[in-house]
Amino acid sequence: MKRFGIGKVPAASATALLAALALCGIAGCATAPPSAAVRQTDDTSITAGVKSALLGDAGLKANEIDVDTDQGVVRLSGFVSSADDVAAAAAAARTVRGVRSVRNELRLK
Repeated sequence: MKRFGIGKVPAASATALLAALALCGIAGCATAPPSAAVRQTDDTSITAGVKSALLGDAGLKANEIDVDTDQGVVRLSGFVSSADDVAAAAAAARTVRGVRSVRNELRLK
C-alpha cells in the first residue's frame, strides 16, 4: 500500500480536481446572461412599443417623432403641431411596459 505524506495529493487526483474546476468555470460563464445584450433587447422592444403606441393615436403624426430608449428611459424628439400633441405623445409613451421615464424633447412647428 502506498502512503502519501500530509499535504500531498496524488497526481491523478490533482489533475481531476483541476479539470473539474475548469469545467465549472466554463459552465458558470456560459450560463450567465450578458446583461448589456438583454438591456439592448429590452430597449429595442420598448422603442418598438412606443412607436406602435404613437401610431395608435390617430391625431399624432408618428412618422415625425423620433423615439430613442436607453435603459428604459424614452426620449421623444422631433416636431409636432400643438402642445396637445406634445402631451399626447408623452402619455402614449408612458403606457408602454418597461418605460421607466419619458424625456419629452418634442418641439412645436
